[in-house]
Amino acid sequence: MDLKVFITNQDSTCDECGEKLGRHAWITLIENKGALCLSCADLDHLVFLPAGSAALTRRSAKYSTLSAVVLQWSRARKHYERKGLLVEEAALQRAEQECLADEDVRSRRNERQADRRAELDQEYVSSFAKRVRELFPNCPAGREQVIAEHACQKYSGRVGRSVQAKRLDEKSILLAVIAHIRHIETNYDELLMQGMERSSARDEVKNVIDKVLGNWKVN
Repeated sequence: MDLKVFITNQDSTCDECGEKLGRHAWITLIENKGALCLSCADLDHLVFLPAGSAALTRRSAKYSTLSAVVLQWSRARKHYERKGLLVEEAALQRAEQECLADEDVRSRRNERQADRRAELDQEYVSSFAKRVRELFPNCPAGREQVIAEHACQKYSGRVGRSVQAKRLDEKSILLAVIAHIRHIETNYDELLMQGMERSSARDEVKNVIDKVLGNWKVN
């Protein structure tokens, strides 16, 4: 099943959380639910791989449990053009490693890493990660940093960019941790790729998430 993400050419609003996304927003279209931002669609943990390298795209898609094609309407050509692919970070890194002999791929990876560093407010990320560790002292080493970096990317509209999260609000931290567990510790992404409705998939993995949360809170 090919999941699709659209880059809008006009102002958009998420029909689930009500967030005003502005122009050039990245959205999914869900039957009977309208447009959803990537956070509400549970795709906000994925990273963007621009079109250009067929080998890198093919390998990234192969290794990514969950992926989505990114499309944008071309007024000149009157059809949707493929802009790239959203894939899991680990899948992209594995694909890049296999393609390292290709100088162009090396250059793309360096540019992507530089862009990502520029997008992150390191002081805020450190504070966010510290708060994750305080609330979930038994989470695996290094996970707090991964959770913080994903949640706090400036462009993303992710939970870490909300006003409440910037205050290190406990509820916002919890939402970021749950999102991480959902994608990393359960088969949620596989269920989505199999075509299961998002709400049903969430119900399917809820017990696993609750168990992991409980373990991570144990001192």
